[in-house]
This record gives sequence, C-alpha cells and structure tokens, in this order.
Amino acid sequence: MINLLGTYECKIDAKGRFMFPASFKSQMGEAAKLGFVIKRSIFKKCLEIYPWKHWEDESRMVSKLNMFKKKNAEFATKFMAGVKLVELDGTGRFLIHKDLLNYGEIKKEVVLTSVANRIEIWDKAAYETAMDYDADEFADLAEEVMGEFETDQ
Repeated sequence: MINLLGTYECKIDAKGRFMFPASFKSQMGEAAKLGFVIKRSIFKKCLEIYPWKHWEDESRMVSKLNMFKKKNAEFATKFMAGVKLVELDGTGRFLIHKDLLNYGEIKKEVVLTSVANRIEIWDKAAYETAMDYDADEFADLAEEVMGEFETDQ
C-alpha cells in the first residue's frame, strides 16, 4: 500500500500536460511504471489520480455492487464517468484530457496534493478557497471523524 505525502504547484501547458512531481514518482517506485487512472472526485470539484494498483482496489469494490439495483447502477455510472488511463510520457509529463480539465474548472495553474493513496488535482484558486477554512470548524470535524479511534502508543 502506497501512502503519498506532499503538495505541489504545477503549470498546465496548452495541451493539458504538466510535469509530474519527482517526489510523487519516487514515492511510488515501480508502481509509477504501471500507469495511473484519473477521474472526477465524488465530493469535491477536483480530479483524483490513482496509481494503477490502488485503482484496481477501488474498481473491485464497485464491481461487487448488484447492478440490478437502480441506485447501484446509477452510482457505478457516475463513479466511472470520465475515467481515463494515463501514463507519464518520456519526459515525465502527465496529460489531463479536456473533459476532465473542464469538470475540474482547471485553468493554467494546479495544486497536486496527496490524500492517503491518491493525489487530488485542483485548480490553484479553487484549492486556495477550499483550504481557507475556519480552524474551530475543522477541529470539530476532526473530533467527530477521528475522535472514536484509539491510538496505538
């Protein structure tokens, strides 16, 4: 299991490409050679990059849904919308297809930030807005989400 760390700013060229941060590539090791999947985020107006191995786990969960249930079929269709397989080119660039650029409202500058086993791609201005949060509200959210976990010490 790969747990990625880091936040990086990149510039998108006219064809939708950016230089993939060397730090992410080195953290992934051999997994980077297998390629990536890029898709729309479910809860946020950003894109998500999965190393291929992690994508296999995500798609395996979706494939276990009973497609004879309308909500399951609808979820699977929306979850898979816009999914693309992507590889780094010979110079280490990553291509974001135009439909995904449009979905993420991505312009010229992006922020790539790690979220456990995936990387989120945000338009820089949207990321800055999303990260401009009230510290007390975040503390309440952290307590609600993480407060039940026992720590191993």
